[in-house]
Amino acid sequence: MLQHIEEGSITSVQGISAAGIYCGIKKSRKDLALIVSEVPCNAAGTFTLNKVKAAPIVISQEIVGTPQKIKAILVNSGNANACTGEQGFIDAYESQKYCADKLGIAVNETLISSTGVIGVKMPMKTLKIGIDDIVTQLSTNGGLDAAQAILTTDLRVKSYAFRVQLSTGEVTIGGICKGSGMIMPNMATMLGFIATDASIEKKTLQKLISDAVKYTFNRITVDGDTSTNDMVVILENGLSKITIKEGTEDYKNFSIALKLMCQEMAKSIVIDGEGASKLIQINVLKAKTDEDANLVAKAIANSPLVKTAFNGEDANWGRIISAAGNSGADFDPSKVTILFDDHAVLQPNYNITLDEVKAKAVLSKKDYVLTIDLQAGESTSTWWTCDFSEDYIRINARYRT
Repeated sequence: MLQHIEEGSITSVQGISAAGIYCGIKKSRKDLALIVSEVPCNAAGTFTLNKVKAAPIVISQEIVGTPQKIKAILVNSGNANACTGEQGFIDAYESQKYCADKLGIAVNETLISSTGVIGVKMPMKTLKIGIDDIVTQLSTNGGLDAAQAILTTDLRVKSYAFRVQLSTGEVTIGGICKGSGMIMPNMATMLGFIATDASIEKKTLQKLISDAVKYTFNRITVDGDTSTNDMVVILENGLSKITIKEGTEDYKNFSIALKLMCQEMAKSIVIDGEGASKLIQINVLKAKTDEDANLVAKAIANSPLVKTAFNGEDANWGRIISAAGNSGADFDPSKVTILFDDHAVLQPNYNITLDEVKAKAVLSKKDYVLTIDLQAGESTSTWWTCDFSEDYIRINARYRT
């Protein structure tokens, strides 16, 4: 059984405290977050596959790849500390050590993460003053503040928590994330931080988060760009005293719950896409292979022509089949069916069944489903995307001003 926790967050998990403050990296909004577990945690994660990686990504990915336990995650927004050369690594290590010392923990028990403008040196004096402040403000009610502090162009705070009933009791999963632009993850999303009080060995935890990311964060796109700073990390502190082992019914149920929460987090990023006004779920049915299903879904989800048609509420199915045909997938276009929700606009043999009134009724909604049935096999894929509006251009043309 899965129960959504109203106004839940990462601090809904027992033993997790957090804080989010303004320290001066941004002009006015909160820009520094800290997440701390009262006991050491196993950690697992996924990280950007962009060849251009920010210094904090390189450092945190290296730590997560070892058996090292984790107690804290320090996150700043407003400055990505990416493409900053050797000085960027010096600054990242210095901030990691400074935070660890203030918390009284080992340096390698501290993960670091940054998001914001690329190519700008980190204002270390400002950051250190912020760290001095934030360690005094940690609270078991601080999850929402932390969620707010990691935002950049986001308009919405993204914070979730669920209770999961297992065979021997209840565990909690909580998480926060950010993302609005530069979203087409090639592993995860902009930033995502998850915690649970279940007891899970590191190898199993990595399998759980990798699988969850594959079907959630790796199936969303706003603009087709993979960031230099993407990461999703999950911590387990075992304080529930409930152990989850691979191959058990509890593992299956926990895995389902984790995927559902990651799906909610991922969809919230698309809904909050820069300039977006619509959330579109793309279902590809009966593809020849799983790869083909993903190729078609990704091509449609990323097509500027399709996404601008979504924004204009234009039932332009020609753009959709064209994007599918350009994806590299193997299928016969004459067998394709395309539907907006349950209204078929194209059926096999290029039978056009578009009813403009019915299509407009669907496309005017804020949330709908586009289905493309390829009739080529048995594989399926689901992605989530948003429309492209003039606001996307406006936001990104003035991002640094």
